[in-house]
Amino acid sequence: MNQENTIKIFEEKNVRTVWDGDKEDWFICIVDVITVLTESKNPQAY
Repeated sequence: MNQENTIKIFEEKNVRTVWDGDKEDWFICIVDVITVLTESKNPQAY
């Protein structure tokens, strides 16, 4: 599996992503997305 790890910047916060070239799909860290959307100090609680 060919992976490209990148970090996207959204509203000045990092969102971790991984590209799966075989499936041609992005995988996005949901905890990072929750952090950006809710500004929670403990996003794992969601």
